[in-house]
Amino acid sequence: MTVEGRPGALAAGPAAERFATMRRVLDALYWGSGALACVFMAGIAVMILAQIGGRMTGILVPSADDLSGYSMGASTFFALAYSLRRGGHIRVSLLLQRLPAVPRRWAELWCLSVATAMTGYASWWCTFMAWESYELGDVSAGVVAIPLWMPQLAMCAGVTLLCVAFVDDLVAVIAGRTPSYETTDATLLESEHLGDVSHTEPAR
Repeated sequence: MTVEGRPGALAAGPAAERFATMRRVLDALYWGSGALACVFMAGIAVMILAQIGGRMTGILVPSADDLSGYSMGASTFFALAYSLRRGGHIRVSLLLQRLPAVPRRWAELWCLSVATAMTGYASWWCTFMAWESYELGDVSAGVVAIPLWMPQLAMCAGVTLLCVAFVDDLVAVIAGRTPSYETTDATLLESEHLGDVSHTEPAR
């Protein structure tokens, strides 16, 4: 039995459902990485406040500088994929904006392919470095001996998820869709209506 006499129309239902499920999983991963970035950024504030309170009360907060640095690194790397999907990364698109549709699509494909290859390479070596630290038992040199594979694992996860996000956009452009960083709301400086108050604010 077919839908409206079209062979294979039934097969489109499960395929679309699988695509929607994968889309929800990926979006949840991107959102989760952004949430983790916020958590680690809040952790930096907590460590700073703890140091201030410790100095006022004469209490030493052990390895506070190390923990703040690791939290900063984790916050940075976990935010990469979410920022890309939201169009938050700085992109020099002066040339792309002036290209016709077809050359622009090929240029986007080239950029995304190079970015995927670079982040994939970085992900491989970050994973290797974290595993090597785990195997060798490397620890930090501070008061609290923190296994180095823990903060390195955050870097590894962030770069790997960024690579997944680039692959996601690469597949979208290959399929003829618009990449995520162009479908999100443009910032004021990126807007083509810069200075057009009527575009950014509702008419009164």
